[in-house]
Amino acid sequence: MAKTASTMLPLGTPAPDFALPDTVSGRTVRYADIAGSKATLVMFICNHCPFVKHVLDELVQLGRDYGPPEVGMVAISSNDVHGYPQDRPERMKELAESLNFAFPYLYDEPQNTARAYGAACTPDFYVFDGGQRLAYRGQLDDSRPGNGVPISGRDIRAALDALLAGRPVSPDQKPSIGCNIKWKSG
Repeated sequence: MAKTASTMLPLGTPAPDFALPDTVSGRTVRYADIAGSKATLVMFICNHCPFVKHVLDELVQLGRDYGPPEVGMVAISSNDVHGYPQDRPERMKELAESLNFAFPYLYDEPQNTARAYGAACTPDFYVFDGGQRLAYRGQLDDSRPGNGVPISGRDIRAALDALLAGRPVSPDQKPSIGCNIKWKSG
């Protein structure tokens, strides 16, 4: 499995808007629809990546532990489904339903949203504050497939907890590591 690191979008960047189909409900979801009053977590994931599979249970737990109206959450898959059919919308829906995602799982077919966020890998995480400015970007925690470090969600949880408490998020942030976004050719 090839490892790709986050591009680390500059802190303070305004949240890029999107209008993408939710693979479960079929409705179009915009950033404003999921934005939390204090924090919004945008996750770029996919179905097939071993790095995503490694942390899926923690992503589900984050959805249970944090939620509206204070914290908004969304997962987005931007992979080219022609080369990676396991990431097709119907498979995304199956995954979201089987794990009971408490957040929408959106399909970015044109890949414009991934480009707007500077997403480079799956998983890739972005936390925006209540003013919709980037407060955190990078890894979930230090756990990776096979490294023996327990999955805790420590880095994302620390960012969300700081915003919920009205404190600044630590600028000491590590890039996420995962499979590269599967870009369309041409």
